[in-house]
Amino acid sequence: MTLTRDPHTRRKPVLVLSLLLALLAMALSPASSAAADPGWWNPTARPAPDSGINVTGEPFKGTDAQGDVRGFVDAHDHIMANEGFGGRLICGKPFSDLGVADALKDCPEHYPDGSLAIFDYITKGGDGKHDPVGWPTFKDWPAHDSLTHQQNYYAWIERAWRGGQRVLVNDLVTNGVICSVYFFKDRGCDEMTAIRLEAQKTYDMQAYIDKMYGGPGKGWFRIVTDSAQARDVVQQGKLAVVLGVETSEPFGCKQILDISQCSKADIDKGLDELHALGVRSMFLCHKFDNALCGVRFDQGALGTAINVGQFLSTGTFWQTEKCAGPQHDNPIGLAPAPGAQKDLPAGVAVPSYAADAQCNTRGLTDLGEYAVRGMMKRKMMLEVDHMSVKAAGRAFDILESASYPGVLSSHSWMDSDWTERLYKLGGFAAQYMSGSEGFSAEAKSKDALRDKYGVGLGYGTDMNGVGGWPAPRGAGAPNPVTYPYRSADGGSVIDKQTTGRRTWDFNTDGGAHYGMVPDWLEDIRHVGGQDVVDDLFKGAESYLRTWGASEQHRAGVNLASGAAASASSSEWNPFVSYAPGQAVDGNTGTRWASDWSDDQWFQVDLGSASLVKRVTLDWERAYGKVYRIEVSTDGSNWRTAWSTATGDGGLDTARFNGVSARYVRVHGVGRGTQWGYSLHEVGVYSS
Repeated sequence: MTLTRDPHTRRKPVLVLSLLLALLAMALSPASSAAADPGWWNPTARPAPDSGINVTGEPFKGTDAQGDVRGFVDAHDHIMANEGFGGRLICGKPFSDLGVADALKDCPEHYPDGSLAIFDYITKGGDGKHDPVGWPTFKDWPAHDSLTHQQNYYAWIERAWRGGQRVLVNDLVTNGVICSVYFFKDRGCDEMTAIRLEAQKTYDMQAYIDKMYGGPGKGWFRIVTDSAQARDVVQQGKLAVVLGVETSEPFGCKQILDISQCSKADIDKGLDELHALGVRSMFLCHKFDNALCGVRFDQGALGTAINVGQFLSTGTFWQTEKCAGPQHDNPIGLAPAPGAQKDLPAGVAVPSYAADAQCNTRGLTDLGEYAVRGMMKRKMMLEVDHMSVKAAGRAFDILESASYPGVLSSHSWMDSDWTERLYKLGGFAAQYMSGSEGFSAEAKSKDALRDKYGVGLGYGTDMNGVGGWPAPRGAGAPNPVTYPYRSADGGSVIDKQTTGRRTWDFNTDGGAHYGMVPDWLEDIRHVGGQDVVDDLFKGAESYLRTWGASEQHRAGVNLASGAAASASSSEWNPFVSYAPGQAVDGNTGTRWASDWSDDQWFQVDLGSASLVKRVTLDWERAYGKVYRIEVSTDGSNWRTAWSTATGDGGLDTARFNGVSARYVRVHGVGRGTQWGYSLHEVGVYSS
């Protein structure tokens, strides 16, 4: 059979090729302005005039090849600090319905030359004088060393988001004592009232940004209340905003002369209220010792000022003791603090402190322990920064006893020796936004730990948090930031940031405001290397893993609760029972106590063979220094599952490979005190 070719078929490839070339030419040619797509990331109704963003390119979306989200995480920021401290400590607002000129203006008492910027000269030195004019000139603020002016304008946060940030923790913050002693305020000083207002203002800011993009849910600033929601937001290429709390007297839990001013009912009510507001992480103490925990001291003149505030708030100054271990609190500031000591009553002065006694005597109180357990029940994450080492150590004990991963160190205030302890639990760590050299060195010192646990790194900008930010390295410094540059993902181009008539250059201005975060990250790349930036770019995934694991945590069943218990001996007392059953009755106010000799044991009968993986021991002051955990299926033949020769009391958690056992015994070999062994509670778990 002979086939006849259609004469027109030869032209079809040519026609198809011509059509493809025409389409390609249309795609590459510049579109008319009327038909141009502004991109989902650009608002259709931004107020005018307003700050520049100075970033071009579409924000990255989705996940990497392993299914992990990408992006930077700021684990510690204070967007709404201007609403705390009586409303006049931080000047300017992160947004205003009246526009940028209203948002970025100084406090009225700072006009005409800053002479009444009292908090400014207390924290910065000098006389506080500055040009108060913000928009549009910004001659003197915001600046890296100005602690009293707004740094979190919404458009500056937008620039950080466009530069690759995908998670931001907005810590609602205030301090009632600072509010009460500061001369200028336009509202009361109740801390919980300020926290509620700041939470509402954060939701208002979300609505303000949504309006620019066409309505509710359409903006890039998304407040999230669970980790799955946060992942979805990040995968959309938007910014997941988490609410936290950092305040000195949460739920009214202050202490006066060591007497608590709150109850367990207050704590439950307060935690429930915060959770309903959307808060998912918090500090239990901040600058002053309270009814929940002691604090990690501040240093220098600021430390002296805060110690004065401690006295005004509690009736006592900080008290110190020799540290029990290698961890220690910051040395207490004893430098002169302008105007601070004059607030003390006549005849009262800040005490001196022994150089070898650097730990706060105050740890985690019984109410503090109740609050930690309450946060765990609500799947909230605990911030251990600002806790004294004594308080943080006990908090770690509690978290470890329950294998609870929700622990955060968000801005370099935890003793660094505890970083591995945090990572073992599944927690997340971030570093304070310090200069590029210092930040990079601190990051590299923990490279091996992050590799070991497969985690990324975060930063805590603490903007509006009265801490100070990276100073400029100088125009002549080696490896300067060169503008424009590409974002960490390579998809956006970032130029110098301009607001009004002021343009900031990181080389000469440093971390003046939140919009400089991408420039700071670029400076870290130049100074510290790409590896540091890569670890930071993994931060969002690591933070969300910690959060997600906290939500999924299930409290283990204590197999020892109410079980039959026996012991080698029990201390006799005609008024109080120290029988073995007191250590498995679920009441931490009772205890078993042995005779005063080394070789003693305590055991529980679980009733039947069970899988045992974890044993918790809540020691009274009489603790075991050398002891072992023994298991048996018949009560006669024992084998050691775990042992230690370095017990230090408190709440111990022994973990070991799962074994089948009906009987579990704590066998004391060496006492830690001159007394015997004494246990408030013993827990036995299969998980």
